[in-house]
Amino acid sequence: MNNKKMLATMAGFAVVALSLQACSATGGENNGDAVDGSGKSLNVLIAANTLYPTEQQSWFDDVSAKFEEETGATVEFETFASANDELTRIQTSVLSGQGPDVYSLGTTFTPTAYSTGAFVTLGDEEWEKVGGRDKFVPASLGISGPDEANEIGVPLASRPFALAYNTELLAEAGFDAPADSWDGLLEQAKAMTHDDQYGMAVAYADNFNPWKFIWTMSLQAGNPLVVDGEATLDDPTTVEAYRTYFEWMTVDKVVDPSSVGWQTAQAVAAFADGNAAFLPMTSATSAVTFDKSAVAGKYAYATMPLIAPGETSAPQGAIEAATIISGDNIVVANYSPNQDLAFAFIKMLTDPEQQEIYFNTFGEMPTNAEAAETIQSENELLAPLLDAGAQSVGTPFSGAWGDVQLALGNVVVQLIPAIASGAVSDAQIEDQLKSAQESAQSALDRAK
Repeated sequence: MNNKKMLATMAGFAVVALSLQACSATGGENNGDAVDGSGKSLNVLIAANTLYPTEQQSWFDDVSAKFEEETGATVEFETFASANDELTRIQTSVLSGQGPDVYSLGTTFTPTAYSTGAFVTLGDEEWEKVGGRDKFVPASLGISGPDEANEIGVPLASRPFALAYNTELLAEAGFDAPADSWDGLLEQAKAMTHDDQYGMAVAYADNFNPWKFIWTMSLQAGNPLVVDGEATLDDPTTVEAYRTYFEWMTVDKVVDPSSVGWQTAQAVAAFADGNAAFLPMTSATSAVTFDKSAVAGKYAYATMPLIAPGETSAPQGAIEAATIISGDNIVVANYSPNQDLAFAFIKMLTDPEQQEIYFNTFGEMPTNAEAAETIQSENELLAPLLDAGAQSVGTPFSGAWGDVQLALGNVVVQLIPAIASGAVSDAQIEDQLKSAQESAQSALDRAK
């Protein structure tokens, strides 16, 4: 990949002279035997877990000790805190040709990483080093690359999104189950909003979740946002999605006013305290908190509504998206001098033992097929999350998607003051979407 083409896929960077070396140096012999990493250190970049920070630090320590026991090498973890931070770290390392050996990236950022040409493409040899491609749940491989011959991401965790609901509060309100449309869910939420209890817990200030609501509702209304390199972020269906999302706060009053400043951890805590009937856009990670909280034994999961706002049935062209294909992929940098160690590390994390530890610690669904089967058979509560995963839709596999995602999220960021003031007009939404559309299309054009 030449310099200009590579840099054209990276938002916010000028074209500079750079030649990335597809370094083939490795951290020791790996012919199926244990890799000798004595005296070496493997640098790993991973998202900071804001829900379970203490548990994550303990996991870092345990994983490093286990890996040192197996290979003699230590692991140094670095974290990123937001989608912007994630993208910046990828860009900086690609431009400098140095940085972490291993990156754990959200699945929606895998296309951006792939587009740089700076990460190892997984051939038969690389898959063998991590234990074989067939050890993974097939659906978890859906966004490892543009096709099976061009994959860079090894699935670490699966994170389908669903709706958590308080079974006790729904029963008291006379509802058997959550509605299957967003409008129906809103009417239920209104019926359960009174005193200090709210119909929904929503994290408007979260770094990752708000855009997922907009993407989901837009697809369900027949607007996939990106088709053949053309963005449609300013479509009326997307305006309606933002309006619906904002009006839960400003008009319908079914969310706690303080949630305008909430991160996901605070929304999860509010539901766990029994202060909200619904928690949309959550994953199995929330069960770790719920099972130790006031809602233990009084909550369940359901797929999120599949009918777009303003509709009573799916319109023509609608895509019944229950969730994005979501989770984490692990990629290995081309520039890393420790590639064998990196693949040994990935193998360890994706073997059944560590996958079950990861699930029990964070609630992340396994990508290892054996571990997934074990956990699914022991946790009937997770069935709706599995159903959601079966109805998942992948975001476009484009190097520009990271920028499109950030543009969608930035609309919410820019309108937080208006949400807090109690009113967001269509004109304000349309103005922000005009900028988002331009930003997204520019990124898509560069990626062509």
